[in-house]
Amino acid sequence: MIDLKKHIGIALAYFLVVALMGVLLRLYVVTSLPFNYKFLLHAHSHTALLGWVYLGLTTLIYKIFLSEAEKRKLYKRIFIFTNVCILGMMVTFPIQGYALFSIIFSTLFLFASYWFSWFAMKNIPQKFKNRFSWKLIKTALLYLVLSSIGPWAIGGVMATLGPESIWYKTSIYFYLHFQYNGWFILALLGVLFYFFEENGIVFNPQKLKSFFLLLNFGVLFTVFLSVLWFTPPIIFYILGFIGAVAQALAFFDLYFLLKEHFPILKKSVQPRAFFLLKIAGGLMVVKTLMQIFSAFPYVANLAFHLKDFVIGYLHLVFLGIVITTLLAFLKYFEMLRLPKSFVAIFLLAFVTTESLIFYKAIAFWLGLPFFQHYYLCLAILSCLFPLAVGILFFKHIKSLYLSA
Repeated sequence: MIDLKKHIGIALAYFLVVALMGVLLRLYVVTSLPFNYKFLLHAHSHTALLGWVYLGLTTLIYKIFLSEAEKRKLYKRIFIFTNVCILGMMVTFPIQGYALFSIIFSTLFLFASYWFSWFAMKNIPQKFKNRFSWKLIKTALLYLVLSSIGPWAIGGVMATLGPESIWYKTSIYFYLHFQYNGWFILALLGVLFYFFEENGIVFNPQKLKSFFLLLNFGVLFTVFLSVLWFTPPIIFYILGFIGAVAQALAFFDLYFLLKEHFPILKKSVQPRAFFLLKIAGGLMVVKTLMQIFSAFPYVANLAFHLKDFVIGYLHLVFLGIVITTLLAFLKYFEMLRLPKSFVAIFLLAFVTTESLIFYKAIAFWLGLPFFQHYYLCLAILSCLFPLAVGILFFKHIKSLYLSA
């Protein structure tokens, strides 16, 4: 028997390391610290995406859809191999950045993700194969695989055109786009629909088909928004705008699909988890609007020159939508607890740091006053993240110890 709560404990350990790395990155601007900023930034982003969120999602998918497949030994091998890759990246990136050993471990991780995707699609029990929830999960896994084109391309670009080429950033943004908008979002939506299916909710097949097509059309076409930073031909802006509108229509459809069933969700999910889901839903509206506006040349150019808009957007999606939803689902499926202190401190950290990040971008854009101790304030408020995650992690470990 696999104790999946231990696997979530490992994912939370990565989450804590990510939060501590984030504080160091913020302190780097305030005082002299003995590390390479870019190297640690690579470690921070890789551990966040591939350590904490990837493990959280794959463990959740295994518990819900694959635990009945009786393939525990194979899943354990995949899990161990994945963690070797994550630990390798976490150690090598801060030391050498993109170099031999970090590239080896990040490449091996791609194979680990392919292995899990193959494992899930091959071993899904028959009873799930025709469910809409599994259709979303399967599509999310396809986007996970598709996103890996970005890292593969980076190696070729570095060897031939160099890091100054437009293809270098384009490869990175391609990867991030299909991670955030494809793999993360669709996997979480799959878990959400699984909840409703298990509660006996039957949706109109035509409405599900419309939502699914609009959602995927939006994911595929909003990739054009990722290349607007180098001012491409106007057709790229048009295609990106069409994709952003399609995604907005998809979530509009989703809202009306689920609206009458929200009372069931509220009744079934613990209040703090439901509160996090409401926050994620509200921020999804903000994200969708930001995507639509970013298709306009003026806004796209603004985001390129004021990086804090992009940083704020990525943190909004990652911390405000993906992580809050993931935590709510992990709580619902009894894989962790959500202490009140964690929720309060985490949301305080998120709101205050996001406000400062966007304030800086808006201040430079509109020529507003920029206060003297901005970076120190941002660093101090960022310390709330490891405090919150530390509470969550150690209470989770304590619960594992007490139940042993």
